Amino acid sequence: MKILLLAPHPFFQSRGTPIAVRALAEVLGEAGHDVDLLTYAEGDDVTLPGVRVVRIPRLRALSGIRPGFSWKKVASDVLLAAKALPMVRRERYDLVHAVEESVYLARALKGVFGVPYVYDMDSSVAHQMMERYAPLRLASGLLHASERGAIRGSVAVLAVCRALEDLVRAKSPDKLVARVEDVSLLGNGAQAPVPPLPEAPRPIVMYVGNLERYQGIDLLLAGWAHAVARGAPGTLVLVGGADAHVVRYRRLAEEAGFGERVRFAGPRPVAQLGPVLAAADVLVSPRIVGFNTPMKIYSYLDSGRPIVATRLPTHTQVLDDGIAVLADAEPAAFGDALAALLQDPSRAQRIGSAGRARARAEYTPAAFRRKVLAFYEAVQQRLHAG
Repeated sequence: MKILLLAPHPFFQSRGTPIAVRALAEVLGEAGHDVDLLTYAEGDDVTLPGVRVVRIPRLRALSGIRPGFSWKKVASDVLLAAKALPMVRRERYDLVHAVEESVYLARALKGVFGVPYVYDMDSSVAHQMMERYAPLRLASGLLHASERGAIRGSVAVLAVCRALEDLVRAKSPDKLVARVEDVSLLGNGAQAPVPPLPEAPRPIVMYVGNLERYQGIDLLLAGWAHAVARGAPGTLVLVGGADAHVVRYRRLAEEAGFGERVRFAGPRPVAQLGPVLAAADVLVSPRIVGFNTPMKIYSYLDSGRPIVATRLPTHTQVLDDGIAVLADAEPAAFGDALAALLQDPSRAQRIGSAGRARARAEYTPAAFRRKVLAFYEAVQQRLHAG
């Protein structure tokens, strides 16, 4: 098929959605599909077989786009729509594959040109907007209706996790929907020397990822303070985060009186993820909102290190008590879980080994490829039947 893949984010960057989109485009291109990937101006150039990367105009004011909603993103999406219109008019696309909010553009393109679309659902746009902007809850009916229309207008939905798959089935019971989870990123190992992590007494409790509010960093620091007060040994090391966030959280830890038990290692490239995780004794994911499972969870599991995570759907649709320690999303419970695990090395080893076995059975690139191709075969059958 000739496919227009709408990727409304910088591409390529070594973070969440761009990594998933690259993996998807690579599978489709290698399978013989002809893919035009339309994306933002920002990002590294990549070469993928069967894939042509097309970018919106580069404007200095739209540089530095971060994850989540922003006015830079809205402006970039307007430029994406302006670029997509002549492409769809000129090319004979069999299908539009729309990632995240670009589904609304795909729905409009279907209305004008009749091109069917697949909704690649990495999150619920309606829930995401209401979580970020509380006043929008007054318009919850409109937001959910818009999302329901996008789902029902699609030929099929590709959901990244069970919670989103369930949401699709609730809003459109007869819709063709498949779940294709993210995978571990540890397979290729380090491609460059790994700078040492900050000197810190062991054991190391490690967080990897951005330091945005939804990740639960405030909860993590408060939980770590509770664990320290309970006598937990070691150091909390946070890998990643923008400079402004690092400054804020370092100050918070220092003002709370446990700054010497926290280190900030700064961002590291994905190619170094394996050695970085190997330096940890315990890995943490304190995320407090959202439906989708953090991509890092699959690499966490594959590392063989035990995981402490919040007992919320964002985690429990992948993690269970056999392969992780799940704690309520409040400081005392999270801190108690950390302290107990740090004081029980044999339990930590059992949990880490079980997690690695699960990752290598279910969350591999081969499994991802198999699921994507099965989904596209079903989509083609649906299109031919229609």
